[in-house]
Amino acid sequence: MRKLASIQTVHTVEPIPNADSIEKVGVLGWWVVAKKGEHRPGDKIVYCEIDSLLPERPEFEFLRASSFKPAQTDPTGGTVIPAGFRIKTIRLRGQVSQGICFPLSLLPSGAPTDEGADVTDLLGVVKWEPPLPVGMGGKVKGPFPGFLPKTDEIRVQVLQTVLERRRGTTFYVTEKLDGTSFTAFIRQAEFGICSRNLWIDEADDSNVLVRAAKAVRLEEKLRAAREQLGFDLAVQAEVIGPGIQKNKYKLPTVTLRVFSAINVDSYRLLDHADMLSLLADMQMESVPQLGTLMLNHTVDQLVAFSEGTSALNPNVQREGVVLRPLSEEYDEELGGRLSFKVINPKFLLKYDE
Repeated sequence: MRKLASIQTVHTVEPIPNADSIEKVGVLGWWVVAKKGEHRPGDKIVYCEIDSLLPERPEFEFLRASSFKPAQTDPTGGTVIPAGFRIKTIRLRGQVSQGICFPLSLLPSGAPTDEGADVTDLLGVVKWEPPLPVGMGGKVKGPFPGFLPKTDEIRVQVLQTVLERRRGTTFYVTEKLDGTSFTAFIRQAEFGICSRNLWIDEADDSNVLVRAAKAVRLEEKLRAAREQLGFDLAVQAEVIGPGIQKNKYKLPTVTLRVFSAINVDSYRLLDHADMLSLLADMQMESVPQLGTLMLNHTVDQLVAFSEGTSALNPNVQREGVVLRPLSEEYDEELGGRLSFKVINPKFLLKYDE
């Protein structure tokens, strides 16, 4: 589970050119802009990652003018995401800043102060999510099913030890697309469709995910693949196009771009070559494939590598890249699939509203 707020140690403090009152602070693989002299190397601090939503508390009121987000509600008026202060990527005096640091005095008495301790719930921090796209409502069957892995990817900035252990490993690289998460499956003869967190009624045509699946005859294709392969199957994709994330790629229609295929019977993801072969047989498109990379990089080098324009539209900054080994691997430190994302800071600065 992602630690939105945690106890970390400052490892570096460096000046920012032409800045008298601020400097950059290194925490994990992140750079954070802070007041000059506020933190020193070796200091323990409370670090809140980008997309943290800090609660409305007096300690955070200084963020109101720049960061306040009103509560998000569902059609019945219930609160989905509370009001609070969203931490996002910003640029100050030319320096990209991702996250925010606080002294340990922010914590209540008796709180854990060991490095890496998760204080997300203790501080009332939740993850900020953008409002659902139009057409993502409708009938719901239940929460995301437990027999499938969710599609969240961990950010490279918290993976220094993983990068060291995996040095020399060859990863395939794909473009991370800015759309909405989609999963479809065949399990025990049942066809299902899911958003990131919900199991959607596959008969409800008011939902854009349902319409996208029908447009490519996905149920028919998954059933045919299941007969050919001999096991139940799922695909996970990004849905992009008109009405979704402002259609940054300027696509004429809503489309699916697949990034994972899963053997549902064994709860195992297909290796890269097997996934691409499956998609070719199903006449479906993958997310843009950007070649391979032998891992021998620092976090900063990978962030620089993530910068570039989208394969779908060269006039648009790509959101970032995703790295995975050619053969699927389990990583104990990650607690799951060896896979991580590197977000393009130029994309965040331009589009991360």
